[in-house]
Amino acid sequence: MDYISLKEVVLKVKRWPKDTIAAGRRHTVGLKSDGTLSAVGDNKYGQCDVNGWSDIVAVTAGWRRTIGLKSDGTVVALGRNNEGECDVSGWHDIVAVAAGDWHTIGLKLDGTVTAVGNNRYRQCNVSSWSDIVAVAAGYLHTIGLKSDGTVSAVGFNKHHQCDVSDWRNIVAIAVGSNHTIGLKSDGTVSAMGWNEYGQCNVSDWRDIVAIAAGCTHTVGLKSDGTVVAVGDNEYGQCDVSGWCSIQLPGN
Repeated sequence: MDYISLKEVVLKVKRWPKDTIAAGRRHTVGLKSDGTLSAVGDNKYGQCDVNGWSDIVAVTAGWRRTIGLKSDGTVVALGRNNEGECDVSGWHDIVAVAAGDWHTIGLKLDGTVTAVGNNRYRQCNVSSWSDIVAVAAGYLHTIGLKSDGTVSAVGFNKHHQCDVSDWRNIVAIAVGSNHTIGLKSDGTVSAMGWNEYGQCNVSDWRDIVAIAAGCTHTVGLKSDGTVVAVGDNEYGQCDVSGWCSIQLPGN
């Protein structure tokens, strides 16, 4: 890559929304303003050994690993690599990253997608995807949001978490272990997948501007800065009804 094209990559990478904190199964990572990282938690596989990283613009975390997107569009990884889920050293022109439990996804500048790691359920079969603007990875499935507001999905589909081909007007995506969430342009939310804890019961939500999904719960940020949540609440993870003044995206 010559200097001019590298500069273009750097500029465009900085325009994508970036995750500055990430939570793996038992570790937490934070991106600092100077492009370095802090990490705490389980370090059995070295997933917290990020002190030497620099020029990082986004982070994501999977099961026992940490992935960092650099300002030049390359990717670094540390942690469990039993199935090649950290084999990202050859990646370039990446603008966003996502981590499933055992697979890693990279969104490229040209809207195509690359993947490494466990592919038992074809969750890494994304080479044919195009016009993708966002990616998300669940336990064993992968979701891609297209520029036209439709959604692509591959991988484990026992709970129909990949049955999103009829979704339209989607502006953001999120995934839990076995469920998929889509935020629509009108502020409503669609959901597919495992619903044992009611984590997909979002059909009555309105005025939503951002979404997030945990293993078995779903969270929505409303335009007035309040928050709604559904799903497993064993540890109080859905007790957000009293929250207010939560910062809106882009503010």
